[in-house]
Amino acid sequence: MATAEYTKARKLAQKAYNQDIAGGKYPYLQVLDELLSFTETAGESDLGLIEIPIGQIAGTKTAGRTKAFASNFMPLLPETSEFAGKWSALFRSHLEEGIREPVIACEFMNSYYIIEGNKRVSVLKYCGAVSVSGYVTRIIPAENDSPESKVYYEYMDFYRVSGINTIYFTRPGSFHDLCRLVGKGWGEPWGTEERRVFSSRLFYFTNAYREKGGEKLSVTAGDAFLFYLSVYGYEGMDDRSNDDIKKELGNMWKDLEALPMSQDVSLIMQPEQEPQKNMLRKLIAPPAQKLTVGFLYYKTADTSSWTYGHNLGRLYLEDRLGGRLSIHVYDKIETDEQCGEKIEQAVLDGCTVIFTTSPRFLGSSIKAGIRYPEIKILNCSLNSYSGHLRTYYGRLYEAKFLVGMLAGILTRTDRIGYIADYPIFGTPAAVNAFALGVKMVNPSAAVYLAWSSQKDCDTKKFLKEAGVSHISGHEMITPGRSSRYYGLYDLDNVNGGNLAAAIWDWGKFYQRIIQTILNGSWSRTAPDKMGQSLNYWWGISSGMIDIICSQSIPERTLKLVELMKKQIVNGEFQIFSGDLYDQEHVLKNKGNDILSPADIVSMDWLSDNIIGHIPGIEELKEEAVPMVKIQGIQTIKEGI
Repeated sequence: MATAEYTKARKLAQKAYNQDIAGGKYPYLQVLDELLSFTETAGESDLGLIEIPIGQIAGTKTAGRTKAFASNFMPLLPETSEFAGKWSALFRSHLEEGIREPVIACEFMNSYYIIEGNKRVSVLKYCGAVSVSGYVTRIIPAENDSPESKVYYEYMDFYRVSGINTIYFTRPGSFHDLCRLVGKGWGEPWGTEERRVFSSRLFYFTNAYREKGGEKLSVTAGDAFLFYLSVYGYEGMDDRSNDDIKKELGNMWKDLEALPMSQDVSLIMQPEQEPQKNMLRKLIAPPAQKLTVGFLYYKTADTSSWTYGHNLGRLYLEDRLGGRLSIHVYDKIETDEQCGEKIEQAVLDGCTVIFTTSPRFLGSSIKAGIRYPEIKILNCSLNSYSGHLRTYYGRLYEAKFLVGMLAGILTRTDRIGYIADYPIFGTPAAVNAFALGVKMVNPSAAVYLAWSSQKDCDTKKFLKEAGVSHISGHEMITPGRSSRYYGLYDLDNVNGGNLAAAIWDWGKFYQRIIQTILNGSWSRTAPDKMGQSLNYWWGISSGMIDIICSQSIPERTLKLVELMKKQIVNGEFQIFSGDLYDQEHVLKNKGNDILSPADIVSMDWLSDNIIGHIPGIEELKEEAVPMVKIQGIQTIKEGI
């Protein structure tokens, strides 16, 4: 029996050998020593006795026995060889009592290379084993700026606290994303039960992925699992059957096919110009198209300043295009599950355009986009990856720079306060732009940063004790609990002291987007690549973002602010240009260079004239955590 099995294994080897030769590939096992001869290393680490995933064993450490095996670890030597006899005896032993003796191996870049035990690995691979015990030495490559190096160094940090070696990615930042999606802080140790649950869920997903033909795709099973979690979530996976997972994979298969080229965001920085109508079209107007539009709100317009602003935008839209629209409002939404239910209701109500107006609703919006590809879904968030919907946000930092200039001029103490809300995409850019505005007119002034979402933090008390004279607070007010403390205000002015505020004019955005749908130009802004995300990110020039100032500000100061505003609108002045230093005095931008939009969106550092820090997720209030888990700055190491 064992001899017959060897013959079958040898046929698998010959098939792999012939396929490799036909494809111009090396047909034998990879040899680590040969790889290392071209690689700079930084040392070694003893991992001890661990379980080695069979699928990650790539070859052998030395060239001694490499040609006895094809690249799939199946045996190539004839059935009459001594090697075949030993392989067959080992196969019989495995069936009778199992292979218990650990192999000895090296790990390099998350692949394993066998020093002792090649035949054991061959037999176990042939029998379909998942792993083999082994004593492993990690060979650490020298760190460099390549994506491969960044991923591997992230993996080593992840493995150090989790002990999990069964998942790997192709993109830097993915291990951070994984921890965030499973609810673990970066650097937080994993317990035994957490490892068991994760490994079980990954195992069942990987099986379903392979059954669907995932091995033909150019992404790893880890890449696919990460994308799956971003859409369907980690919690509740145990309640999904293998068929459920395969069905969900089917829904997102095109995304997985496009994943290697898709996970970048196409930022639309300016509104599209209205198409010119020819004379005939002006004389013969087409039949009026009527759209049914849904707006989904976090809480209500009376209890949330964010929703209040969006509702003003909806009212503006109704005023301008109400005759061509049927608008439905769905509010009092606080959870992702509730959002999913409201989207379903909007679809039943006939909505063909749906605005989900909070980053909290991103997950449900993506799921709905997969389920209803014919419906135009737009989520108010920044830097979100999904080819199934479009996202939108504003370049608030432009207005914040102008407010910072005012604060730098008006301060009496050279100490200015800034109250930020959530450490999410775009917030550090707004804080830094404000600080750069201060620095432009008052290089000796400092900005004291506080976070309203931080636990046990009395922002006003903190800033008052710091001796600030002016504070940049929240830009919006909540009708149900209005306060004089918004925008830029004078802390010592008991009568109000509101001096300026950055404002959102969502109505301008909603009108222009709906107009592109009505006039048929929506598809002209479709992403260039399949699966690519499209994010509208408009600034002051679009009218979506602006600044309002009090008449109490000196006239010449107002003229200076207006002049800088015109230069920003015309592109004559770039806020994030010139020499920019962070709090550790590390140069982040040099000379005439200009930070790219992508660098501004994902900014995770603070300017050198700011006193304060970006809080990790463990420092935040409970109600802030869901928002940060969805839109938190991905490169924050602590807690995300």
